[in-house]
Amino acid sequence: MAFEVGNRVVAEAESTNRQPRPGVVEEVLRGDPSPRYRIRWDDGHESILTPASGALRAERRGKRQRRSGAQRKRR
Repeated sequence: MAFEVGNRVVAEAESTNRQPRPGVVEEVLRGDPSPRYRIRWDDGHESILTPASGALRAERRGKRQRRSGAQRKRR
C-alpha cells in the first residue's frame, strides 16, 4: 500500500515486547515498488523508513462515539 503526506500510519513491532508505533507521513522520498517515507512518530522522533511487506499500515480511525443518553431518549 502506498501512503501520501499527511497519512496516519502504524509500524508493526518486530518483537512481542514492543507496541506498534503510530506516526504521520511527513515526506514520500521514493514511491513504489520500494517506497521510502520520512515519518514523524507520535513520540516526537522522526525517521526514514523503507517498510518490509506488511510492516507499515494505515492507522484505523477511532470508533464512532456513542450517542449520549439525552440523544437516545429523543427517538
